Amino acid sequence: MKFPYPSTMMLVLLLAFLCFESLPHVMAQSSSNKEAKALDAILQQYAYKALANPKTGTVYNATQLPSNLTGVKVAALRLRSGSLRRKGFDMYNEFEIPNGLIVSPYVERLVFVYQNLGKLSNKYYPLPNYTYLAPVLGLLAYDAANLSATNLSELDVNASGDNILVKFQDVKSVPHGTVAKCVWFDLQGSSNFSNVKGGNTCSTSQQGHFSIVVKSNGAPGPVSPTPHNHGKGEKKSSKKVWIIVGSVVGGLLLLVLLSFLVLCINKYKQKKKMQGMERAADSGETLQMASVGETKAPAATVTRTQPTLEHEYAP
Repeated sequence: MKFPYPSTMMLVLLLAFLCFESLPHVMAQSSSNKEAKALDAILQQYAYKALANPKTGTVYNATQLPSNLTGVKVAALRLRSGSLRRKGFDMYNEFEIPNGLIVSPYVERLVFVYQNLGKLSNKYYPLPNYTYLAPVLGLLAYDAANLSATNLSELDVNASGDNILVKFQDVKSVPHGTVAKCVWFDLQGSSNFSNVKGGNTCSTSQQGHFSIVVKSNGAPGPVSPTPHNHGKGEKKSSKKVWIIVGSVVGGLLLLVLLSFLVLCINKYKQKKKMQGMERAADSGETLQMASVGETKAPAATVTRTQPTLEHEYAP
C-alpha cells in the first residue's frame, strides 16, 4: 500500500511505535489487578471459614492461611445492615466506621472482611516511584446470607455522612524532604492520593485498599497503589491506563482512515484515467452500427465507388 505523502507514513509509523511500546505497561497493570482480585477471593474464603456460629458485632480472625500468604492478616465482622447505618462500628482493627453507611444492593446482614497485606503489599499493589510507609489495609463488604459461599462479589459501600477513617499503626518515619500521602485503591484497581491527617490517618467514603506512601526521589523503591480519599483532600486520579489505551485505539483508527483515504485516491485516479480514454475514443470517426443476425457490427454509410456493368459500355 502506497501512502500519498511521506510525512503521513512517518506519522503512522510513529503512532504504531508508541502504541506497541506502551502495551507492556498496560498488560503489567492489568496482570497486577487480576492477581489482587484473585487474592481478595482467597481471603474472603478464609475469612468466612472463621465465622463458625458467629455473633453479630464480634471480630473473628482467620487462621491457617496458605504458606505463600505468611504475614498476611485476615478477619471477618458480621453486622446487620440497619444497625450499621444507624450506629456504625466504633473500631474494627484500624478502621473507624461511622453511622450513615449505605450498602447496596440491600442485604439483611453483611460481612466486612479485613485485610493486612504486610510485606506482600508491594507484590499485589505495585506503585512505581513510591515507597510504602505502612502496609496495605483492605476493607471489603460481602453478603452474609451464605457463610459457605465463595467467589462472592463485593457490595457497594458509600458513606452518606462522615467518612471512614483508617488509623494506621507503626507508620514509618517520613524521609527528609518528602511528603507522606494517603493512597486508596478502588475495586477496579485505580489509585488516588490524598493528604494524611495527624501523621497516620486517612479518610475515605468507600471501601477498598489503603496505605501511606512517599515518593522515592528517583530511587527504585517499593511499588504500591495510589489511595483515594473522597471529600476535602486533594485527589489525583490515575488515568495513565486510559490515556495509553486511547492512544492505541486512536493510532489504529488513524491508520484505518489513512488506508481508506489511499484507496479512495487510487479509485479516483483510475476513474479519471477511464474517463480520459473514453473521451479519446469519442473524438474519433463515428461508425454506424448494423445488425447482422443477432450481432451488431460497424457499417459504412456511403459507397465510394458505384459498380458498373461491362455491357453498358459495349459498342
